Amino acid sequence: MIEPVLRADGGRITAALAARFRDLDLAEEALAEACARALSAWADAPPANPAGWLYRVATRVALDSLRRSAVRHATALPEPEPEPTVEELMSAAPLIPDERLRLIFVCCHPAIHPDARAALTLRLVCGLSAQEIARAFLIAEPALLQRLTRAKRKIADAGVPFEVPGPDHWSERLDAVLSTLEVAYAHAHADGAGTGRHAGYAEEMLGITAALAAMLPSEPEVQALAATVRFAEARRPARVDADGMMVPLAEQDPMLWDTSLITEGRRYLARILTHPLPARGVQALIHAEWCARESLADAPPWPAILTLYDALLACRDDPVTRLNRAVALAEVRGPAIAFEEVDALSHAGLADYLPYHALRADLLARLGLADTARRAYDAALALAPAGAERRWLERGRSECLD
Repeated sequence: MIEPVLRADGGRITAALAARFRDLDLAEEALAEACARALSAWADAPPANPAGWLYRVATRVALDSLRRSAVRHATALPEPEPEPTVEELMSAAPLIPDERLRLIFVCCHPAIHPDARAALTLRLVCGLSAQEIARAFLIAEPALLQRLTRAKRKIADAGVPFEVPGPDHWSERLDAVLSTLEVAYAHAHADGAGTGRHAGYAEEMLGITAALAAMLPSEPEVQALAATVRFAEARRPARVDADGMMVPLAEQDPMLWDTSLITEGRRYLARILTHPLPARGVQALIHAEWCARESLADAPPWPAILTLYDALLACRDDPVTRLNRAVALAEVRGPAIAFEEVDALSHAGLADYLPYHALRADLLARLGLADTARRAYDAALALAPAGAERRWLERGRSECLD
C-alpha cells in the first residue's frame, strides 16, 4: 500500500517538507520514518487519505527532531502547523502544498556542482532511485551517491534559500532545471503501458512545464521542452497494443493520438521558430515531425528525422543522440551502416542502457545474425524492462529462433 502512495505523492511530500523545514536530510528522514510507522498503523486498514497521513506524520517527526535539537542548542522552534480540517483530510491537495518547482530551483543552485544538480533533484523531487539516476547519467552508482551527499552538504553549508529565485537568477539554473525535467520525463514514459514507478509524473510534467513556460515566455529552451512533452504525451494512447506489447513509434496509429495536446505543442513550438533553434528546439521539431502524421497510410518521415538528428548532433553530440540517430539511419541507409554507428558506441558507458541493447539486437536480427541477436536481446532483457517493452523484446528474440 505504501509504495503506490510514494510513487504518486512521494516527491510532493518531500518537497513540501523540505520547503517548510529548510533541510533536505530532515525531509528525507522524516518521510522514511513516517513510512516505517505506516507499516504497522496501516496493517488493519489504510487511512482515507494515505498521502495526507504520511505528510502529517512526517511533519510531526520533523518537529520532534527539531524540538530535541532546540533543547540541546536552545534555539527557537518553528511554528506548529494547525490541525487539518475535515475537508483537508478528505483531499491530499490542500494538505500537502506542492513545492516541487521551488525545490527544483533549490537543487539547481549554482553553488551545487553541475554534475550533481539534476541528480539531486531527481532523487528528492521525482523519487528516482540511485540506480535509476546512475543509469540515466551513465555513471556508477557509488559515484552517484557521493555526488548526492556532497550536494546536500553544500546546500546546508552555503545556506541556500529555499525559494524560487528572482528572474535575474533564473538563467544560471535553467539548464540544470530543464535537464532534470527531461530525465524525469524519460523515466515517466519509459514504461509504455503507463504502469511503471514514475508513470504518474508524466501528466504532472504538463503542469510543471506550463508553469515554467509562463515564467519564461521568451526562453526558447523552456518553450521547446513544453512542446516536446506535449507531443510525446499526445502519443501515449497508441504506445501499447491490445495484448499489452509496446508499439514502436513508426507503427503507432496516429488516429489514436491526442490532437489537443499536439495543438498545444505546436503553439509552444511556434514561439521559437523565429529564433535560432537550441538543441531542445531541434528535439521538439523531431517530435513535431512525427506528430504531423495523420494516419498509418502516411509514410514514416524517416528522411526528415535523420536530417533533424544530424542538426541535433551539431549542437548536442552525445551517445544517446547518436543512438537515436542510428534508428533513423537504419531506415534511410540500411541496418549495416546503422550497426557500424551503434557498434562504435560500445565503449560509451551504455552497458546498463536498455535502448542500446534493444537497438543492437534489432539491427543484428535484420542483418540475419540470429545467434548474436539473441545474445543482444538477452542483454536487454537482463536489465528488467517494463512489461510492454519486455513483451516486444521477447517477441524479437523469439523471431530469431524461426
